[in-house]
Amino acid sequence: MGRGFGLKLGDEVTVNVLGRNITARIANFRHIQWDNLGINFIVVFSPNTFRGAPHSHLATLTYRQPASAETEIGLLQQVAAAFPAVTTVRVKDALEAVGQLATQIATGIRGASVVTLVAAILVLAGALAAGHRARVYDAVILKTLGAPRAMLIRTYATEYALLGTVTALFGLASGCVTAWVVTTQVMNIPFAFAPLQALFIIVLAIVLTVGFGLVGTWRALGEKPAPVLRNM
Repeated sequence: MGRGFGLKLGDEVTVNVLGRNITARIANFRHIQWDNLGINFIVVFSPNTFRGAPHSHLATLTYRQPASAETEIGLLQQVAAAFPAVTTVRVKDALEAVGQLATQIATGIRGASVVTLVAAILVLAGALAAGHRARVYDAVILKTLGAPRAMLIRTYATEYALLGTVTALFGLASGCVTAWVVTTQVMNIPFAFAPLQALFIIVLAIVLTVGFGLVGTWRALGEKPAPVLRNM
């Protein structure tokens, strides 16, 4: 908010409280973690500012260990009996609902990611299958010229590894840029890069590309030279 209003330390701000303008000088800024759902306030004044104003005290109570609903309701009843003027609000149900909603959203995002990954694998498999005929011709010609099968497998494996690496790096870069735009510009939350997960994605892409490629190449290497050469 400070950056949004163009404020800096030492600037004065005026806040209207119950119809009265209160002007104060900014002493510091702070970063608020709203995700812990604890009691917090955007602006905090020194205690003397509102010493004469009507006010209320707020407090939160959290059990060290998970407690049953009966225990929590019993505590609320005891507080109401001992302090009739105190209003107690049980927020556990609301927090659990928010947690379940966040879990469902995360599950949906993971599901969409899995669908995207499967679609990408199918596209990659289709691209490799489309070039199968050309690889058959190449393998037959190279075998006719005396190239051993082990050398051809190493050559194709290197080609597929490079293809998988380039594809993974491009996908990772475009995904990171998209995620940065969505998180920082749309959701207004910090972007965090996960290097271990990114490395896992790159390795997985290389393994899948080499695996799918060698499956088709192995069949190509098994073709007899004579029938293929007659049909060229």
